[in-house]
Amino acid sequence: MYTGTHARLRPLQPAFIMASSGEAVTYAELEARSNRLAHLFRRLGLRRLDHYAIFMENNSRYLEACGAGERSGLYFTCVNSYLTPSELAYIVNNSQSRVLITSVAKLDIAREALTECPNVELCIVADGESEGERIVGLQDATRGLPKTPISDECIGTAMLYSSGTTGRPKGILRPLPEQPPTQQLPMFDFLYKIWQYREGMIYLSPAPLYHSAPQAAVNLTIRAGGTAIIMEHFDPERYLELVEKWGVTHTQLVPTMFSRMLKLPEATRARYDLSTLEIAI
Repeated sequence: MYTGTHARLRPLQPAFIMASSGEAVTYAELEARSNRLAHLFRRLGLRRLDHYAIFMENNSRYLEACGAGERSGLYFTCVNSYLTPSELAYIVNNSQSRVLITSVAKLDIAREALTECPNVELCIVADGESEGERIVGLQDATRGLPKTPISDECIGTAMLYSSGTTGRPKGILRPLPEQPPTQQLPMFDFLYKIWQYREGMIYLSPAPLYHSAPQAAVNLTIRAGGTAIIMEHFDPERYLELVEKWGVTHTQLVPTMFSRMLKLPEATRARYDLSTLEIAI
């Protein structure tokens, strides 16, 4: 199901919870935020198949930054938050992004990158204030915009980039069918079945959301009607603690994370009840 459907059926259920701060964003809140940002994109003239970029650490505004594009027919590129200004500028320019969404924590890098990005019309600071016409705070930019869907909703998706180990990172532009956002892309249907996602699941996301797998996994959790627990940074013992605390059923990790947990003292590993965990990808 689509986020808007869950917002009607279970408006007060947390769509996601930030692990460190405990901040919970309900389905109703996520739907309203995503819709306001989608309206802003339309006001800025972004139409189906246009591009924007997201350059942030894991925070409570990341998912609406993705969700707005997913319902507006846009391509969005989640950029590695550890890049230098010139590296960021390259991806923003190469993806032909017209808008850059960033955070206060990354604003200095984004501000410098913007000097090399003449085609970026607006830089939106998710948790910050406006600095003139080109750099605006998210709340200022979306104030007064409707929390209801845009009139021409259509599905959008992430535009991924390679790691750049053989030169510059290369964009991967998947064809985007003309269909409503309520209809899931075939690739996500496949992952949904393989990963055994379901309504009410609890997904623990320990990795940066700029990576394709975590971003897709969290997206699917929300489409399934589950709740995602998002770690701002990975810590092996904290991860185990969160599995027990929230009764986590699904998760996705990389080998290094498993290795770090295995290096914990056996007594530490045995301290936490992991019996709710069903799927570890």
